[in-house]
Amino acid sequence: MVSFSISNPNPLIQTIPTPNSSPRLLKPMFCFDSQKPKYFIFSDIINKFSKSNNTQYMNSIVIAPKRLPCKDKGREHRGDEEREIGGQVGSKQMLLLCGSGYWVQGFRCFPWLALNFHMAHNLDFQPSVLQLVQNSGNLPMVAKPLYGILSDALYIGGAHRIPYVSIGVLLQVLSWGPLALIPFVREALPTLMTCVLLSNLGVAIIEVAKDALVAEYGKKHKMVGLQSYTFMAIAMAGILGNSLGGIILSRAHPRIVLVIFTSLLLVQLAISFATREDSLGLSHTMDHDPRKKSVLDGIRLQFSDLLAALNDNNISRPLVWVIASISVVPILSGTIFCYQTQFLNLDPSIIGMSRVTGQMVLLSLIVLYDRFWKRISMRKLIGMVQILYASSLLLDLILVKQVNLKVGIPNDVFALCFASLAETIATFKTMPFFVLIASLCPAGCEASLIPFLASALCLSSIVSGFFGIGLASLLGITSGNYISLPLGSLLQCLAALVPLGWINNLPPSGPIVEQDRSMGGSKRCGRIQRAGKVVLNFHLP
Repeated sequence: MVSFSISNPNPLIQTIPTPNSSPRLLKPMFCFDSQKPKYFIFSDIINKFSKSNNTQYMNSIVIAPKRLPCKDKGREHRGDEEREIGGQVGSKQMLLLCGSGYWVQGFRCFPWLALNFHMAHNLDFQPSVLQLVQNSGNLPMVAKPLYGILSDALYIGGAHRIPYVSIGVLLQVLSWGPLALIPFVREALPTLMTCVLLSNLGVAIIEVAKDALVAEYGKKHKMVGLQSYTFMAIAMAGILGNSLGGIILSRAHPRIVLVIFTSLLLVQLAISFATREDSLGLSHTMDHDPRKKSVLDGIRLQFSDLLAALNDNNISRPLVWVIASISVVPILSGTIFCYQTQFLNLDPSIIGMSRVTGQMVLLSLIVLYDRFWKRISMRKLIGMVQILYASSLLLDLILVKQVNLKVGIPNDVFALCFASLAETIATFKTMPFFVLIASLCPAGCEASLIPFLASALCLSSIVSGFFGIGLASLLGITSGNYISLPLGSLLQCLAALVPLGWINNLPPSGPIVEQDRSMGGSKRCGRIQRAGKVVLNFHLP
């Protein structure tokens, strides 16, 4: 008969009998210790033998089994040290590179405000032409997944993120610089359009590299929702850019604004040249996957990994919903801008400050989401945001019908407070999807899956803009005829309510659940680890 008893967790118990004791039945002891080294130090055994104990055992057998199938405590400690060292080494460089990059990205509203006024007043573009330039200029954004696949597969000088940031900034300098310094470039539509396309190509490449860096940094340091802070940086830069743009445009020519922004791009280019990718603490090394025999093989592998990630319903269904929710709404942004500047004759400072109001609202929404709204069901949160977005589209109807004047609110005050509210809500609606996709993104796909989301959103915005151009043409809206604009605003509102019909495609919870799940798993493993040391006494007959 064999009996089992769990004794004191001390790994070794006194086994040498006292001299005066009589011979007893030998009781072999099996000691299992999963938290001690496999090899024993002789001095430690002698010290334990020298302690007095009334329990008498002979022929003690010590077994050091393999570790239980959970995290190695020493390895976990070394990983914590590596994360801490990596965070100390790369945090400042990461903050400077990506912080300045996202800030300049948000500050792009500064030159774009000047360019819009230049096209509307100096070039006297029709609303449909203005909106065509705005939407067609975003076409390079659609190819973001291709830039991401190239960034993952093609290394430049042993790095595959910062070199692409430098290339993107250089392309922006080569586009905004001629617009600012060469008169005929900004006067002719073909050259102006070429510079806009080149600028957005550089922006797309920069965003791909920076988003991948942020996703990798967040995963390495287990920081869920890091993308919300990038939105904060963009919003704060937007506040400054719109306010300064409106003030400068009311006193100077738009080319002054373009010169200032080009100077900021040169500063960003210097920062990217001065930063080494290995200083970010992300340990980027060239992938030696045996499946990659050439650059083309690496691109093919990244493309197959992207398709595999998109086949996941947890990723594809929210992605399809957000794309459809943007595409079905015909946007009349160019028409509304021409109405405000050409028909209402609003001052540029009012337009700029209205954008500032929108950016401040966006910043507040981001902070609220980061602090409180992450715990709300994503389906419920996006549903409420979509209803609020549809309602905000009716504010243009109020302005066009001059209902605000009937209640004593001047046009400039109404535009200052509400002109950019719909655009702000539409921008905020995309942020939970970026956080969700970043948390579900498989390792190695950060520079392809997240840009795919961004490019899909950009493509849906382009489709929405072209629908808006078609709607404006169908309703006969021109620079001298805005009679049908209220009907267009009403149709926008109704179209924005359509996506609520398939909102069940969204997950019932957000990325915070994934974080809690991973934390729960680590606690369970910790409990298994603490229970690893057990002493079993086998009493043989």
